[in-house]
Amino acid sequence: MFDFGHFQFESKAEVIKKSIQYWNPDKTRFWQSAGIDLVIGKREGYYIDDLDGRRLIDLHLNGGTYNLGHRNPELVATLKSALDYFDIGNHWFPSVARTALAESLIKVSPGMSYAVFAPGGAEAVDIAIKSARYATKRRKIVSIIKGYHGHSGLSVATGDDRFTKIFLADRPDEFSAVPFNDIDAMERAMKGGDVAALIMESIPATYGFPMPKADYLNACRDLCTRHGAMYIADEVQTGLLRTGAMWGWQTYGIQPDIMVTAKGLSGGLYPISAALLNEKAGGWLHEDGAAHISTTGGAELGCVVAHKVIEMLQRPELIANVQTVTRFMAKAMQEMMQRHGDIFTGVRQKGVILGLEFSNHPEGAVHVSRALYEHGVWAIFSSLDKRVLQWKPGVLLSAETCAEIMGRFDAAMPRARELLANASKP
Repeated sequence: MFDFGHFQFESKAEVIKKSIQYWNPDKTRFWQSAGIDLVIGKREGYYIDDLDGRRLIDLHLNGGTYNLGHRNPELVATLKSALDYFDIGNHWFPSVARTALAESLIKVSPGMSYAVFAPGGAEAVDIAIKSARYATKRRKIVSIIKGYHGHSGLSVATGDDRFTKIFLADRPDEFSAVPFNDIDAMERAMKGGDVAALIMESIPATYGFPMPKADYLNACRDLCTRHGAMYIADEVQTGLLRTGAMWGWQTYGIQPDIMVTAKGLSGGLYPISAALLNEKAGGWLHEDGAAHISTTGGAELGCVVAHKVIEMLQRPELIANVQTVTRFMAKAMQEMMQRHGDIFTGVRQKGVILGLEFSNHPEGAVHVSRALYEHGVWAIFSSLDKRVLQWKPGVLLSAETCAEIMGRFDAAMPRARELLANASKP
């Protein structure tokens, strides 16, 4: 019996059965067929426990949501103390919590003037697109093939066909996509002078973290300037110190007009996201501040937690730890490729963002994910390039946990070979 006070289940099997019945049949069945029967129970720091008691080191972090770990004690204490005073708040009025967070975000985001809040990343992307359309009086949005920016009304239209066509959200007259790292294709998309904005992750996460070529992002920024379009930096997975700087665009020396942050901004405790706008993109806030309304966007409890997240990420010792983990992972992955180069063929890395290439099978990372799961590490494959495993160390990882992770990685490789060999059989 699993008794959580408000609800009880007889077994993990009952949870899975009822998830299929009441929640999401396809997603639940997929994980069962992939050999990953995870139902998360207790979670703390960078460890999660399955309901059956298996302990896993979390290298998925739900896209960086648990950048500072699960149930970080300092953030839990912040949320608990906030409950003594705050609730969601009222979006119509000035708010001490929203104002404090907005100021904090603008101070760490050069070039930005305003913060507009939402409950999640997709909604913040919608705000970014609407703001670009307001500023340019144009409708067309350019994104990257295999890019991903969320699933709400406008954000889903910027993504892969897998996510647009099923909901009839593909709109070729308003949204177009070009290959990543192809500046000639980008110029062709921009030269008509009808583009409101280019939206792009500095390193596309769901595509497996392909790294931008030298000067590619700068060239994209220049094209936006030349053709009167706004540059939207989606920092949902590349922001909050994961590249080594507060925002990924800072590490590449570019200046966006608009940026989006989410996931880790919540501390993994209370949903919150933000679109940060420069003066031009934020012009609508002067004309009609109620043009965009979100009852729970900028919920005050979330603002208090996010304010603490930003404060923590500016601590010198935390910044130094990111650099240490970055160096450790770079060296350790090179050693692993020397030992397991028959299946582990490449590393894409920027800070604590890594994409691990298993290129000898079109879904190689799916099988490696299962092997790691069986050896106590949870890392997910990239949805739009299943040869690549997303590897996302937390920014507070200790040296001991880093060593434990790589020990388990090494131990999992024989099982990965076995699974890949079986998958390759006719």
